[in-house]
Amino acid sequence: MSAFDALVRPALVRIAAPDCGYDPHGDRYWGTGFFIAPGWVLTCAHVVAEGGSAVWRSEPAVGITWEDGKTSRETTGTVVLALPRPDRPDDPPDRWAFPDIALVRVPGAQKASCVRLGERPPIPPTSVGLHGWSRETGELGIRHVHGTLIGTDGKALITDWVMPVEGCSGGPVVDHQQGAVVGLNKGRGRDGGAVVPVTALRRLHDLPGGEAMGEALRAHDRYHLARYRSLDDRPDWTRTQGRLTGSTGVGPGLRTQLHGHFAELPAPTAPGEIMDLIDQVKAWIRDDELPDALEDDPRTWSEGAGLLRGLRAPRRDGVRDLELDAVLLYAAHVARHVRGRYGERVDTAALTHWIVDESGDADRHLRREIDRLVSPGRPAPLSVREPRARADVLLEIDPPVYDPGRYPWRVKLLLDGHTVSPLHFDERGVTRAQLRETLREPLADALRRGDSGRHLAAVEAVLPLELFDEPLDTWRLEPPQGGPEDAWAPSLGQRRFVVIRDRRRYDREPAPEWRERWEAAEGGPLRAAPLRAEVPGTGPDAHTARVRRETWAETYDRLREAEGGTVPVYCGRVGSGDGLMAMHAALAAGHPLALWRPGAHDHADCAEFHDRADRLISAAPTAWDVRGPVRSLRTRATDRAAGPEASAEYAWAESIALLLDPPDRPPHGGRLEPPPLLGEGEQ
Repeated sequence: MSAFDALVRPALVRIAAPDCGYDPHGDRYWGTGFFIAPGWVLTCAHVVAEGGSAVWRSEPAVGITWEDGKTSRETTGTVVLALPRPDRPDDPPDRWAFPDIALVRVPGAQKASCVRLGERPPIPPTSVGLHGWSRETGELGIRHVHGTLIGTDGKALITDWVMPVEGCSGGPVVDHQQGAVVGLNKGRGRDGGAVVPVTALRRLHDLPGGEAMGEALRAHDRYHLARYRSLDDRPDWTRTQGRLTGSTGVGPGLRTQLHGHFAELPAPTAPGEIMDLIDQVKAWIRDDELPDALEDDPRTWSEGAGLLRGLRAPRRDGVRDLELDAVLLYAAHVARHVRGRYGERVDTAALTHWIVDESGDADRHLRREIDRLVSPGRPAPLSVREPRARADVLLEIDPPVYDPGRYPWRVKLLLDGHTVSPLHFDERGVTRAQLRETLREPLADALRRGDSGRHLAAVEAVLPLELFDEPLDTWRLEPPQGGPEDAWAPSLGQRRFVVIRDRRRYDREPAPEWRERWEAAEGGPLRAAPLRAEVPGTGPDAHTARVRRETWAETYDRLREAEGGTVPVYCGRVGSGDGLMAMHAALAAGHPLALWRPGAHDHADCAEFHDRADRLISAAPTAWDVRGPVRSLRTRATDRAAGPEASAEYAWAESIALLLDPPDRPPHGGRLEPPPLLGEGEQ
């Protein structure tokens, strides 16, 4: 019997139809759940689905029963978050897709015992315990079975030599090495079971109403700090973890205290906000400026501290354990960051005092850095960089190679303008019509990781010429909810900088004229020139002369001779027809900037478009400064409520695309390899 069996037992709940009580015959028993915080139960979505459509209408339709000492307590709970939710509440699917997880709000359970959630994925193979209520022997009772977690299939964790008994679905899986819950029982197979890792909880944060997940996790951390500080002589998770062998760095007690302090702070806005601080900590601790290529997706300040677990650096006399230094410095960064954002509205004094006390034995360089971070009025330490997005997002789409009509794609982070971190990919690809829907979640995930507070990641779309007119800036990453507010949701190009880059350029070294033109565009000034300049024809006299289309060679020669800082402008599409030929010539002539209208319809206001585009471009000091005015135009041009005069003012920019293509920006040097399978699925 594991030392953790006794800790898990009081946190287990039976999930059944409301008011069914103990139900010794099990006729109305659905499955298992467990308290992660007072008033919050975690289970599988397919377990609560037994309650039918009332569950998905957020009614109190889930019966919750748990043992409080020798007393059995019962109440009803409400599902507040679940993934997946059935498309038709009255007709749930036969098979529940991953992650199959649900968060239930349980009133009247403020004194319930709770499990300790793991802060990092388990390292297979590792011994685990699976716990839950079961009626397999005829009567409902608690079952504990133990076995080995052997690996992952990219989403679920896989156990071997342990058979989850029937009824334990939704119950906790405890990693005996960590001394924490690392997953939920999802189901059983012929030789073992599938486990939903607790890292899947991150996906609940992104659902409508996802702030409830953060609320539950903060309550989880407060609960364990209160238990650790209490004089209760019953065993608790923190002290039991402390008795595990091999504990180094930040011990369980220290971590419980830190997480309790973090629980009193406002939640971070996105994973990138946390990772930005982690990047700065690692740079200072390791004395380097190289971004860490290993990406993660934390959603709470506590999760961020967990990512510093096991940080080490080589020394002449061995390996130095840097975890404690890194965690203390990270906590100081969090305190400064929160204080800078919220000012006097948030009290960080308790966290600050704790950091100062715990860093008393640190070396003087770390103490000085922490003191500068946490002391109000002190100048910013060298480790605090200028506020900016943590990373930009690269969207790479290749022309069809193996399967006609299917475009392979990759989504990556560009951390410092040079370092690429792959996230998602599909080398087989999808059709052009499927790109928008397919890329919705991969792009949303990457942008969450690139954003840092109010500083938002830009999108750089590396496309083949035939896709230059794809309206990326009009995409919306949030799936439509069907309400009137959907019409007010900003599109990708209204909220962020969205620029296009040429995919074909990266199969070869940058041409000298490309570099020269980029240097001129970076320094300014800029000026517009027609991408196509139609040529007067010949005839016996002026009355019979006709305008003929400029050839590719004429366009190339004219744009090649254009002065530095020239920006080709076109009142039409460039992914096909004459525009495609001209854009090809502009790229061959080395132009890194261009502006055009990707809309499908013919335009009667092209003279106005060229005139206004010239004024917009001339007003921008450098190439990078064109992005802001273009983003503003995308917003104003779609404002239907602004009145006829305002609509006429911005009608020329209703459809506008920007090529901004620096020669030394990755992925120069050819296509990068796709990420490993872990990057495609859940981490």
